[in-house]
Amino acid sequence: MMAYRVLFVCLGNICRSPMAEAVFRDRIRAAGLANQVEVSSAGTGDWHVGRPPHEGTRKLLDRHGISYEGMRASQLKREDGEAYDLIVAMDSRNEEDIRSMIGPGAKAEVIRFLTLAPELGLEDVPDPYYTGNFDEVYEMVRAGCDRLVGRIEAKGSNRD
Repeated sequence: MMAYRVLFVCLGNICRSPMAEAVFRDRIRAAGLANQVEVSSAGTGDWHVGRPPHEGTRKLLDRHGISYEGMRASQLKREDGEAYDLIVAMDSRNEEDIRSMIGPGAKAEVIRFLTLAPELGLEDVPDPYYTGNFDEVYEMVRAGCDRLVGRIEAKGSNRD
């Protein structure tokens, strides 16, 4: 079976999307889906390419015992629209940028992250690079990633 490929995307790929990548990878492993799901992250901009996650993201993930080993910022490429099954935008501006970068007709489904957690009543995950509130973002990311794991488990059971 081909792995289901998920890509989280924010602006610079050092705060929100690598946090979501690390948390989702941790949740996927805990759910026993590590062999069925591949996860990565990217930014719409290229300012931080090659750099590790932001110190605030690293400290938060360390506190929660979640690995970010080997993670480095990368930039979204047009080909990602065909390489991934699901591209998850951290905010509405990222979603617009993703859609224009991958072009119409790309294979990947593009969604905004917080559509996974509508009970939060928010559309966009705030950028802690500007707000400094990494804990708030973690709570949103945790909620959305848990829902996404459930969505993938449901899809898997529908394939049987």
